[in-house]
Amino acid sequence: MHKTPKHMRKIERLLLEYGESHQNPTNKMVHWICVPIIFWTITAMLWSIKLPVELPNEFGKLNVALIALTLVLFYYISLSPALTFGMILFSAACLALSYQLEIMLQPTGFPLWALALIVFVLAWIGQFWGHSVEGKKPSFLKDLQFLLIGPAWLMHFIYKKIGLRY
Repeated sequence: MHKTPKHMRKIERLLLEYGESHQNPTNKMVHWICVPIIFWTITAMLWSIKLPVELPNEFGKLNVALIALTLVLFYYISLSPALTFGMILFSAACLALSYQLEIMLQPTGFPLWALALIVFVLAWIGQFWGHSVEGKKPSFLKDLQFLLIGPAWLMHFIYKKIGLRY
């Protein structure tokens, strides 16, 4: 690992450090697939935990995903307000997917949380395989905040591709 300049913004240092263990093209590809899936699966599992507070319209009860994502988005704001916008859009897509899948699964009796758990395990198997190809341990084993940096790392590539500063 190389030293990062002190004048860099925290988000830049975190993305650089995260990127150090994600250089192999195969591992990068695995992360482009698995990181968004893992983010969604966690959202879906938390979506399944309902609280005794009714939401307006057809949304039913308040769930833990809405609270957790609000807290996560505050973390992203502290790192990069611009990057947070993309994470808000992605989080909203994860919430919408959870909502739709929950409705679609209701007639089957198969709970959303169970589907999310199965997909979560499979995606983590993919992640660990990618890191075995890379030959480096996942960043979160050193620092848990890298579990949140993974999605932001992917988002920063999207921002760069479309010419947005983060």
